[in-house]
Amino acid sequence: MEVKIVQLEEHGDERGTLISLEQMKNIPFEIKRVYYMFDTVHGVRRGFHAHKCLKQILICVKGSCKILLDDGTEKAEVLLDRPNKGLIIDSHIWREMFDFSEDAVLMVLASELYDEADYIRNYDEFIQYIQGEKK
Repeated sequence: MEVKIVQLEEHGDERGTLISLEQMKNIPFEIKRVYYMFDTVHGVRRGFHAHKCLKQILICVKGSCKILLDDGTEKAEVLLDRPNKGLIIDSHIWREMFDFSEDAVLMVLASELYDEADYIRNYDEFIQYIQGEKK
């Protein structure tokens, strides 16, 4: 499985640092939804799903967290610990977010509006779906 990390260009001076997010430039899709997670309780894992169509980029804008990626064949773990580091997750990838630092703020930019029908929330169903896609 290819893990896609994007290094987001920083612009700054003595006043501070700015990162701009632009669809079809440093974000490789049209951005239709943005949300973020914070105050995640220690030891809690989030996610536990895949998407049929939706693509995302995850950016830990503060603190750190880890992301488990699973394409049904391989698994990879990614540490997000800098606001200039984005993790692109394509459709058909199971994801779990965990090991959030106390101050973590994880922002997600999504290619589609929320649609429950796009979610695969059961791991066994995810594996069946992936196997069906490969035929």
